[in-house]
Amino acid sequence: MTTHPERVRTGKARLTPYLRLLTVTQFAFNIGFYAVLPYLATHLGDGLGMAGWLVGLVLGLRTFSQQGLFVVGGALTDRYGPRPVVLTGCVLRIAGFCWLALAGSTATVIGAVFLIGFAAALFSPAVESETARAAVAHETETGTPRAQVLAVFFASGQAGAFLGPLLGTLLLLLGGGFTAACIAGALVFVGVLAGHARLMPHRPRTTTRGPEHGRFPRDVFTNRPFLLLCLAYSTYLVSYNQLYLALPVEVEHATGSQSAIGGLFALSSLLVVGAQLPLTRWSARRIAPRTALVTGLAVVAAGFAAVPLTPAGPAGLLPAATLVVLLTLGQMLLIPAARGLVPDLVDDHRLGLATGALSSVSGLAVLAGSAATGALLDTPGPVLWTTLAAVPLAGAALALTLPHGGRAPAPEDTVTD
Repeated sequence: MTTHPERVRTGKARLTPYLRLLTVTQFAFNIGFYAVLPYLATHLGDGLGMAGWLVGLVLGLRTFSQQGLFVVGGALTDRYGPRPVVLTGCVLRIAGFCWLALAGSTATVIGAVFLIGFAAALFSPAVESETARAAVAHETETGTPRAQVLAVFFASGQAGAFLGPLLGTLLLLLGGGFTAACIAGALVFVGVLAGHARLMPHRPRTTTRGPEHGRFPRDVFTNRPFLLLCLAYSTYLVSYNQLYLALPVEVEHATGSQSAIGGLFALSSLLVVGAQLPLTRWSARRIAPRTALVTGLAVVAAGFAAVPLTPAGPAGLLPAATLVVLLTLGQMLLIPAARGLVPDLVDDHRLGLATGALSSVSGLAVLAGSAATGALLDTPGPVLWTTLAAVPLAGAALALTLPHGGRAPAPEDTVTD
């Protein structure tokens, strides 16, 4: 492998035009998506008068049609290449947002929401697997650790997730309502579609040798290291989902309301936008991907363990803020590392499927973990938080069994800037 130590040490190797396209894509995807998603439940309940259980069903359907079907989008990416899958996903997302803007009955809302989720199940695995593939190639060419490139991709998505709700709020304040937010989201994806139709290169269909081609991909689903990575990563997503389950309970217990939740989410997004790149640049130069994954999961566990141990600060929010900060720091370490390990554990012709499977397996774990956490919410605080801390700790133990993978830090990488 040809490396350029001076670029690795400074962390200033420029991204290729293709990596910049994929990174901007992630930013735009999340702006369009989060301009609508935070306001969907209110629109369904207050605007359309749906019962609470039906609102929950619709939201759950969206999650299933997206996260649960990532494996489908990944398999199609491997079979047909990323370009047609991404373009199809963009067209379906545009259609879904326009349909949702006009939907007024339960059946039409369900159809629109399913279409929106399935669109993401197509283009997200395609974009993520292409980013991982391009990051590995960039690492080989320049010596820039792949985790550093993947961190740029992740931080761009978080920036979009932070700005998207602001765009939706602005449209609501201007009197456009939920319909205007949906149209704005659709227009963002029109821009993404146009950009990719013009700039995304054609990649030939995968040509696979051997009897496994075209059959059930046993080389992925019987791949023990990859399955261990899926399980370890699942413990992180189960933990992250507590921002929607256990955190609101803690905030309401401490302050008497959930009004501070929005500020804590903003804190998390701003931490990622501001600290993701320098933190990953440091970790990618000094520790192996497996070590970063284990450390990140341990930091997440520390966030849950700290809740009953942290004295309440102003407005009683210090324990909740401690959890958010540590969970966010943990995810900043582990996500680029986990995503960067996938190309080392599966064959290149299965990278799309493996990327989708990583998310789909994690989605199933979140479904089971949410039910279990819900049953624990009424237990005494120390029991709840200790149990939640044990989940990422178990993931860290699983991650310790993985091969190191990725690029080992070179001697010059340890030089202090």
